[in-house]
Amino acid sequence: MMTIKSLNKWANAHTSYPLDLLRIILGVFFFLKGVQFVAQTQMLTELIAPLKGYGGVMLLIHYIAPAHLVGGLLIAFGLLTRWSLIAQVPILLGAIFINFVGAFHWGNLLLALLVLAITGFYIYYGSGKHSLDYYFKMQV
Repeated sequence: MMTIKSLNKWANAHTSYPLDLLRIILGVFFFLKGVQFVAQTQMLTELIAPLKGYGGVMLLIHYIAPAHLVGGLLIAFGLLTRWSLIAQVPILLGAIFINFVGAFHWGNLLLALLVLAITGFYIYYGSGKHSLDYYFKMQV
């Protein structure tokens, strides 16, 4: 099993600007989704409506928007990237699950699957060389 240190060494040796740009775009996407959920709370409530019988809906509403807002900023800047992405995984799995419980939308399902795949890649890959994680690591 590879350690985090060896994964970071591999990531730093194979870094490139397009991968860092994709990480920034992913972070901005999460941040804008968080802004959208804060601005349109009714839409978030309607999205979670199929889960009303399962309890914890208010907990979900108060977890999703802040996780997207804060996580998106951290991902875009490359600070605590893996932890921020791990916090996004339950939300993305919920977005996929809601398609099968509520109304089925191909576009939403494909978007959630694509973002989940990119998230999984960056959980493995890390934040890359052009990030605050790398900057702070090299300062020590």
